[in-house]
Amino acid sequence: MGRTHTYEVAVRWTGNRGTGTSGYRDYGRDHDVETDGRPGIEGSSDPAFRGDKSRWNPELLLVAALSECHLLSYLHHCAVSGVVVTGYTDAALGTMEQEGNGGRFTEVVLRPRITVASPDMVEAAVRLHEDAHRDCFIASSVNFPVRHEPDVQAEAVT
Repeated sequence: MGRTHTYEVAVRWTGNRGTGTSGYRDYGRDHDVETDGRPGIEGSSDPAFRGDKSRWNPELLLVAALSECHLLSYLHHCAVSGVVVTGYTDAALGTMEQEGNGGRFTEVVLRPRITVASPDMVEAAVRLHEDAHRDCFIASSVNFPVRHEPDVQAEAVT
């Protein structure tokens, strides 16, 4: 049997404007997300749902979690496979469809841009995205497709 890991966070609503949830427009969606010893995250709802656009919302956090998990899994696979990654950015995009008062994500596309140390590493660097996806804890936990559109380039030779 595998190891069990637990992750505990505290979410505290800070949007009471004095009358609580007395009406749909009467309360703020602001909240803080905290865990021991780490900086807090200021959250809200998506602006489409009366949230504060300057704060993180759950939908953005889900897309970020998928992108971060893939990054970490990918870097691991590259390190153990001898692929030297020298740069990595991702412009991840999540799509959610609203249905009544609810909705669901239909897809997340990760678009990592990777730089590797030499041209002979490019092919393996592209292929290792499959392994990283397979081993990503977060991607294995969602019920919608997570696609990858990697762009891998070798460092410029000077």
